[in-house]
Amino acid sequence: MNKLKPAKALYRVSVLTTAEAEDAVCELVTSVLGIAAVTYFDLKNQTSLVSIFIEQDKFSPAGARREIVGGLKRIKNLGLNTGTGKIEIRKVRREDWAESWKRHFKPIVFPSLLVKPSWSKKRPAANQAVVVLDPGLSFGTGQHPTTSFCLHQIAQCLKSGTAQSFLDIGTGSGILAIAAVKLGYRPVHAFDFDPESVRVAGENARINHVTGRLNLTRGDVTKLPMRAARKFDLVCANLISNLLIAERRRIVNQIEPAGRLVLAGILTTEFGEVERAFADEGMKLQSSRVENEWRSGAFCFV
Repeated sequence: MNKLKPAKALYRVSVLTTAEAEDAVCELVTSVLGIAAVTYFDLKNQTSLVSIFIEQDKFSPAGARREIVGGLKRIKNLGLNTGTGKIEIRKVRREDWAESWKRHFKPIVFPSLLVKPSWSKKRPAANQAVVVLDPGLSFGTGQHPTTSFCLHQIAQCLKSGTAQSFLDIGTGSGILAIAAVKLGYRPVHAFDFDPESVRVAGENARINHVTGRLNLTRGDVTKLPMRAARKFDLVCANLISNLLIAERRRIVNQIEPAGRLVLAGILTTEFGEVERAFADEGMKLQSSRVENEWRSGAFCFV
């Protein structure tokens, strides 16, 4: 009789940081370990925990710690406040890993949209679209305030009875594009420069049964055409501020004259510079939200 092989042990690698440095630390940990990192923001303590779960035979704890320490120093040298930067590497049982996500990630409810993890038993209201997304497989689950703002705008901007198109620049987990498909946007295009993000977004699209209605590709915002053949009614760009500013003309040229642009992933201290840059391209801020250290905005043409 064949014996079942014991499940491989898991390590949890986590870094405690600030909201300001969260994205940079998330990219660092992801690049060091080759697995998509996820984040959990503690509102009470105003700290962000960046974590990865990895099988024991796929990494060296000492080597990982050394690379992360070096990466944190580089992030600090760029002027970002990384907070304590405490690194914790410890073994966990698979059961503990699974249950830990269930404690932290709850359903997110909008009037026309419900975003929930697969284990949630929450039922949608009448005429409420559902997006199923589990942490641990993605770069965005809707929990982050910038993602939440984008989801709100996607739901709010849709006009009943009209066909509207949507473009997601820097799709990450694919959550925004998947939500757009579920809400009724047509066509929906999304791209990301990171091949791992494209893979994860594709898997999430499959889980949500929208693969045939979502045009998902690997792409580079710096290569977008200055004169786009196709323009979109709603464009979301959840990117770091310096990239938004540098590529503002390429981004703006993807938008229909009566369309709207949603910008997120911007620190409050940098938002004014982003707003001025897009004002130079003929765009006016229509609405904005500040949450923790982040500010997001929706723009239209003047």
